[in-house]
Amino acid sequence: MIMLQAQGLQKSFTLHLQGGIAMAVLRNVDITLRAGECVALAGPSGAGKSTLMRCLYGNYGCDGGSIHLRHHGAMVDIAAADARQMREVRRDTLGYVSQFLRVIPRVPSLDIVAEPMRARGVPLEEARARAAALLTRLNMPPSLHGLPPATFSGGEQQRVNLARGFAAAHPVLLIDEPTASLDAANAAVVIALIEEAKAAGQAIIGIFHDLPVRERVADRLLHIEPVCEPA
Repeated sequence: MIMLQAQGLQKSFTLHLQGGIAMAVLRNVDITLRAGECVALAGPSGAGKSTLMRCLYGNYGCDGGSIHLRHHGAMVDIAAADARQMREVRRDTLGYVSQFLRVIPRVPSLDIVAEPMRARGVPLEEARARAAALLTRLNMPPSLHGLPPATFSGGEQQRVNLARGFAAAHPVLLIDEPTASLDAANAAVVIALIEEAKAAGQAIIGIFHDLPVRERVADRLLHIEPVCEPA
């Protein structure tokens, strides 16, 4: 089953310090993503992989093309969705694990991980229990579960972010460099989480600069070639 299909995506940025020149970053990018598979974005640094992820999540508006996502049983063009619909899509269908945790002041790690489940109606104790299990699996000691992650190391913050991303089991999940700050043991946990998500039918698009991790989890590659020319 197709979960996400993007066609003809285009994105450019205006360089205000360069006289307002519009530089193309993505041009005519097509993606088809099916349930239970992981597509890895490949290409040199600066090719636009992270830009593409932000377009797919709706953080960046597209200059052209469509992004159809299977949401509540229907294909919705999220490239044309309004803010209300995007909030619903992100709550129920489309998850995103960025490289960096958006640290929320004074909120314990356990509740940061539980929040996406709570937003979907999961009872508090059940959400916290799943959050605790994921944090523990990612080798976060229970003594840290009740602490806000603002003072955590980069690797600890990334593990909180990963637990939050996998907790809600969104049908479509975008993951950007999930093992960038992790050691081998925690990278192995992430590989297992991705494999389990695929087995459960989740569809995943990821950026993996750790090639052994990419080889383990990716079913196929989508090569993104740099454009780097005026739009």
